[in-house]
Amino acid sequence: MRTPPRDRSNYRYFLPITTRWMDNDVYGHVNNVVYYSWFDTVVNQFLVENGALDPQTSDVIGLVIDTQCTYLASVSFPDKVVAALAVRKLGTSSVHYEVGIFKNDEITASAQGQFVHVYVNRQTRRPVPIPDSFRMLLGRILIEE
Repeated sequence: MRTPPRDRSNYRYFLPITTRWMDNDVYGHVNNVVYYSWFDTVVNQFLVENGALDPQTSDVIGLVIDTQCTYLASVSFPDKVVAALAVRKLGTSSVHYEVGIFKNDEITASAQGQFVHVYVNRQTRRPVPIPDSFRMLLGRILIEE
């Protein structure tokens, strides 16, 4: 059974992204690996711009342990996209993000998926509890169903 597309109201943070000529593959649409790059970009942009992550110096960093994407409609250069983000589950040391990709001004997602981080100590790479300030930030985009 195909996952029904979500609409923009299912998300709390939005990042406009410009497609590039090189994003298209030989079939004339954005290649699947680009979507995963967009997922990574929207999650980390949210964290960096809100002061939760400094990729070079943060003691606690997120390692991706799971990603998944369902493609619902084709996207091609020169479409504009918006990557949308929400937190679906906030654990002790892990976060389950949900990401939607919206083409141009469309209300329903062209692609949607998940992106799961486990937060670890940068040096030891062992899981650590998500710091309280970070947890509060993630709570701002948490959507419970």
